[in-house]
Amino acid sequence: MENDNNTMNTENEEIEEHEPYYAKKPEFKEEGTSKLRQHFSKGMSYILVIVTCVVLYFALLRFDAVASAVGMIVDVMKPVLYGFAIAFLLNPIVKKVDEKLGPILKEKMEPERAQQLSRTAGIILAMLFLIVLISALCNMLIPELYKSIRDMLVALPGQLTQASNNIQEFLEKDTTMGIVVKNALEQATEVFENWVRTDFMGQMNTLVSNVTVGVVNVVGEVFNLVLGLIVSVYVLFGKERFSKHAKKLTYAFCSTSHANMILHLTKKSNQIFGGFIIGKIIDSVIIGILCFICLSVMKMPYTLLVSVIVGVTNIIPFFGPFIGAIPSAILIILASPMKGVYFIIFVLILQQVDGNIIGPKILGDTTGVSAFGVIFSILIGGGLFGFVGMIIAVPTYALGYYVLMMITDRKLEKKDLPVDLDSYDEFSYVNKDGVYIKGKSKEVIKKENMES
Repeated sequence: MENDNNTMNTENEEIEEHEPYYAKKPEFKEEGTSKLRQHFSKGMSYILVIVTCVVLYFALLRFDAVASAVGMIVDVMKPVLYGFAIAFLLNPIVKKVDEKLGPILKEKMEPERAQQLSRTAGIILAMLFLIVLISALCNMLIPELYKSIRDMLVALPGQLTQASNNIQEFLEKDTTMGIVVKNALEQATEVFENWVRTDFMGQMNTLVSNVTVGVVNVVGEVFNLVLGLIVSVYVLFGKERFSKHAKKLTYAFCSTSHANMILHLTKKSNQIFGGFIIGKIIDSVIIGILCFICLSVMKMPYTLLVSVIVGVTNIIPFFGPFIGAIPSAILIILASPMKGVYFIIFVLILQQVDGNIIGPKILGDTTGVSAFGVIFSILIGGGLFGFVGMIIAVPTYALGYYVLMMITDRKLEKKDLPVDLDSYDEFSYVNKDGVYIKGKSKEVIKKENMES
């Protein structure tokens, strides 16, 4: 038994030796500072604050010009940004091939040559997977989506007419609700007719030009994606070299403690974003497939179209299911009101299964964000950056929260105060001497007195 424990300890020590120092939270080195250095640091801090305020002031005065310049830079950099995003998503496949194929090849040839062949095989496999996936989705989805949209456009006028007739029959009854609805519909119809006569005809030229611009933008985005795919190949080939350059520059221009902290946060960011985004994509694909199978069994209309909407919007945490379910429910209700009710019940059940079974199994606790943090971050991210902001809001919030807690724990440790959250309950406090006092409730004190 003792030999087994010794062996396990040795293995743990070997694993810790192979991990980088910054894999776990590094410690800042305490350095004594002279009076001259303290005054110099304060002076530099004041200068930096003043310069920052001046720059922000002029940036706000020229906000449109700054936003235009940033937008132009982003447009130029889109192929590179797409390339990094594609490489980030395909990296797990390349990494897995390196882990499995690399050791086999190293036994038969030089390590450097084996590494190159293993990396080439991994990238080719990842690209083939991506191309096959896109081709399969296009071949399966586009014809079915076209059929669903065509059927919807053909059936929608009749469905609207039927809904209008049902409303008209309801209005013919002399009830208070019928009179209220009738007046509201008359006012809405009048407003709509005025809008068609005045604004709609004048906006047709703008609408046509916007459609043309939209087609051009779509073609441009497809071209950027193709260039991004090429860039991702080079990124995947040279990712170790990029990492070494980044680490070299970090140690060169930062102090040792700050450099280790930056590298630690970089590693933590990759862990949070990678685990969340890739896990959420897998989770959404599973939800889309389950939705398609169940809707097919239930013989719902627009099965594939609704499944795609539900699967894509499920990438957005918390609000995604509602964003996808509302338009889908409206489409189904127009075709069959009872099936619409069944669909709403099905979506509620599906999201409960996803939130309590599928999601936790795939994502685990990759972010550690509370329900309030999820809602808060999605509202802010969606308001600032739209759909993309809603996707990256949760991992960004999780990283910011992690940094804040790390700084907070560091300051508490300097004051010799506990860092665990449970130590700061209603009855605990810190006295005037800076000593932590674990408070007790009246019930606990009463119970202790009775026992004594």
